[in-house]
Amino acid sequence: MSDSGSGARLNYVELPTADVVATRQFFEAAFGWSLTVFGPAYAGTVAAGAGGTSDLGLNGHGDDAPAAPLPIVEVDDLEASLAAVEAAGGVVTRPIFAFPGGRRFHFREPSGNEMAVYVNEPG
Repeated sequence: MSDSGSGARLNYVELPTADVVATRQFFEAAFGWSLTVFGPAYAGTVAAGAGGTSDLGLNGHGDDAPAAPLPIVEVDDLEASLAAVEAAGGVVTRPIFAFPGGRRFHFREPSGNEMAVYVNEPG
């Protein structure tokens, strides 16, 4: 494995939703999770990844929401990971972009599943 893969781990799954409030309330009621509201169309758990578990995001941004669950891998070097994904045969579907908390890109792996890779850059 290349250096870009060291420390890489799946730590976030983003789900598409037509109703962020109802979906957030479901997860809070069903599992006791606490979801932070990041605006009218996005909510997610925060800091669950620190304990070795994955966080969950609810994306209600219409055309920007994924069509299916979006596994997201955290890395230390986003540009190196982008190069590694492309070299391994991944097809970038959304180039690097900034979002609250960091930067990420989306890609399809050879079987066609869309995934994302991000670097945590608070502030």
